[in-house]
Amino acid sequence: MNVIQSISMRNRWLALAALAILLGVGGFAAIHFANSTPSVPTAEVQRGEFVDYLELRGRLKAVRSVSVNAPADAQDLQILHLAHTGSHVKTGDVVVQFDATKLEQELAQDKSALKAAEAEIGQTQAQAKLTEEQDRTDLLKAGYDVDSAKLDATKGEIVSKIEGQEANLAVTDSQSKRDQADQKLKSDEAAANADVEGKRQKYEKALYDVHQAEHRIAGLTLRSPIDGMVTVLTNYRAGNDFFFGGGQEFKEGDRAWPGAGILEIPDLKTLRLGVRVDETDRARIAEGQTASIHVDSVPDRDFSGHLLDISKMATIDFSGGWPFSRNFEVEVGVDQLDERLRPGINATARVAVDRVANAVLVPPEAVFQKSGETVAYVLRGSHFDERPIEVGRRSETSLLIAQGLKPGERVAVKDPTEGK
Repeated sequence: MNVIQSISMRNRWLALAALAILLGVGGFAAIHFANSTPSVPTAEVQRGEFVDYLELRGRLKAVRSVSVNAPADAQDLQILHLAHTGSHVKTGDVVVQFDATKLEQELAQDKSALKAAEAEIGQTQAQAKLTEEQDRTDLLKAGYDVDSAKLDATKGEIVSKIEGQEANLAVTDSQSKRDQADQKLKSDEAAANADVEGKRQKYEKALYDVHQAEHRIAGLTLRSPIDGMVTVLTNYRAGNDFFFGGGQEFKEGDRAWPGAGILEIPDLKTLRLGVRVDETDRARIAEGQTASIHVDSVPDRDFSGHLLDISKMATIDFSGGWPFSRNFEVEVGVDQLDERLRPGINATARVAVDRVANAVLVPPEAVFQKSGETVAYVLRGSHFDERPIEVGRRSETSLLIAQGLKPGERVAVKDPTEGK
């Protein structure tokens, strides 16, 4: 082996030794770093406003709603079209349409009778006019005959006495015929007027029938009186048990009875959240307090609200199971409108019942009970120190620390002693 080969071999061994040293140092550093960083999740102690919330669970309801009923003056009421529960409607929108086939047939008959009565009036008036013209012609002729007879009677001084008497008799006869013609004219006019009046009454009756039929047909189309959301009511006659709610919602094809309530339209502008407050929390709330409302079926937003009305007396709540509790009924107003809101859906109101400014705050999961003491685990480098603390106030989202912790410190939100 020459000198050059010997130097090359030595350099290789030196390089391998250096690499081994580097790998050892890196492994030690990695192990040390891993041991110095706790795997327990932590949270920072913060200073801020402590807000104590009271959560109230309930359902939305509408203070004002309008019922849409079937017409009371109709008989055969079959539903052809019906707005569905949950559909939004505007004022004037058609929400119920009943079958009008039978009434439309009756209307066609009534209109035909109206046209016939109108034609009869025209025919009677035309005949009366012809009779009147004939009577006036006869009366005029009778007048001419009277004048002619009178003219002949003036010749009595130059003709025989017998002829004069005959002329006077002719005058009397012509006057009598004229009076008869005049009386006939008046009689025919009265008879014609009476006949026309009878036909006119028949026409008025037919016109009334047409208007009534049109009114009944119009009544078979029910429109929404307000903006709102449709709630179809129960058709109890559709079930087997009328008295115990065996019915189902009205649907297209059903037959309704006169005056039946078909659907209800709540005014969404009057939506309120009805909740109940336990006796122990009654003193913490007051009318006018603000609230944040979370609706189960609208997860993408919350609504602002305020307490409107609190019952004066506590009542028994039968919905909570035995033993029955006593609580107060509360109505929470909803400040915003949303087309997804409707009566009957569940919601939760969070009412801020107390506020403390400049407080030391930690999440509830950062506090533990150990040997009868309230403690927190404060991060110190690579380990946690167990420290007794005093909790001043509690809420569902944060705890107010009276003493034992300082803002900026980090505390474990999971017990680091578990499993040790």
